[in-house]
Amino acid sequence: MVNSLLHIADWLLFLYTGVSVAYLAIFSFASLFYRKKKHIHKKEKVAYKFAVIVPAYKEDAVIIDAVRSIIKQDYPRDRFNVTVVADGMKDETLESLHKFETKILNVDYPLPTKAKALNFALNNLEDEFDFVIILDADNICPSDYLSRINEYLSPSTTVLQTHRTAKKINTPYAMLDAVSEEMNNSIFRKGHTALGMSAALIGSGMVFRFDWFKENMPKVTSIGEDKELEFLLLQQQILIDYSDTIYVLDEKIDRPKSFYNQRRRWLAAQFSQLRENFPDLLTALQKRNINLADKIFQQMLLPRLLLLGLTFILAILFSFAEWNIAYKWWILLTILIITLIIAIPKRLKNKALLKSLFRLPLLFILMFLNLFRLKGASKKFIHTEHK
Repeated sequence: MVNSLLHIADWLLFLYTGVSVAYLAIFSFASLFYRKKKHIHKKEKVAYKFAVIVPAYKEDAVIIDAVRSIIKQDYPRDRFNVTVVADGMKDETLESLHKFETKILNVDYPLPTKAKALNFALNNLEDEFDFVIILDADNICPSDYLSRINEYLSPSTTVLQTHRTAKKINTPYAMLDAVSEEMNNSIFRKGHTALGMSAALIGSGMVFRFDWFKENMPKVTSIGEDKELEFLLLQQQILIDYSDTIYVLDEKIDRPKSFYNQRRRWLAAQFSQLRENFPDLLTALQKRNINLADKIFQQMLLPRLLLLGLTFILAILFSFAEWNIAYKWWILLTILIITLIIAIPKRLKNKALLKSLFRLPLLFILMFLNLFRLKGASKKFIHTEHK
C-alpha cells in the first residue's frame, strides 16, 4: 500500500514538474532563433510624441538619476513630456525634481499602488500624445532610448516591451537577480517572439499606444498592474511586441530582504491573476486565442527557483527510496539545468555567477517561505527599498 502511494505521488509530481520543464525548454531553445525585427523605412520621418510616466513611491535614493537620464535624451524635447507621480517623497527630493523640466504630481495614498499612480497621471495629461512610456523610478535610460523606440514603432503598434537589464551587479544577489531577469527575457520574450507569439510585459520599459492605454488602464486595480495589462491585451488579441536591442537599465536587488519582499509581491500577483483568469482557459482554447491560453498556463507554473529546488530535492529523496523511481528525476533535473544555461546570456556566464550560485539555497528557502505569506499580499503594495 505504501509503495503504491509512493508511485502515485511520484508520477503526479513528475507530471507537473515535467510539463513545467518542457515548457521552459521549448521557449529557451526557441530564443536562440530570435531575430531583430526588420522595419520598412518610413517615407517621411515621424517623431512620435511620448508621455513618459514614472511612478515613484519613497524612491528618494534613485529618482533624481532616473529623471536626469530621461531629460538628457537625444530626442526632440518638444516631443516628449515627463511626469513623476511622487508618493511619500522627501521635500528636498521634490525640490530637486522641480529643477528639471518635469511635471511633478505629489500624491499621498493610504494604500499606494502603481496602478493608482498611473491612473492619476493619466487624469492629469492632455490627449495630445501618440504613445505612453512607463518607467520605474530606479530605471536609467541610455541617451538614445526614445530615439530607438521612435524608430522601432509603426502606426500599427499597440504595445512594445523594451529590454530591461541590470544597471549594476555589485553583490551576489544582484547577479542572481540580473540572471533571472535575462532568463525571463530569453524564455518569455525572445523565445515567444521567435515562435510568433506574444511577449510578456515586465512592469517598466513598456510602451503603449496612448489611446489604448488611457481607455484600458482604469480597469487595472491590483498590485500586478503589468499582468492585468497583459491579460487585457491578450483578451483583445493584441500581440505584445518585444525588442531585445532597446535597453533600459534597472536596479537589481542586492540583499536577501529585498529579494524576499520583491518575490512575495510577484508571487501574490501571479496567484491572484491565476485565480481570476483560470476560468477563461477553456474559452481561450475554444476561440483559438493561443496567446491568452499560454499566459494562463504560465501562471500555473512554479517560479524557476522553486522548480529547480523542488526537482533537486525530489531527486535526492527518491534516490534514497527507490532508484527505479529516482533516475528519471535526475534526467529531468539535467534537462532543466541545460534549459536555464541556454537562457543565460554569454556575458553573464562568468566566475561571479558561479560564486553567486552558493546563495541559491538561501533564496530557495526565502521563496518557499513566501508561499505561506501570500494572504493579503495582493491587496497592498510591498515596497522594494533601494539604497
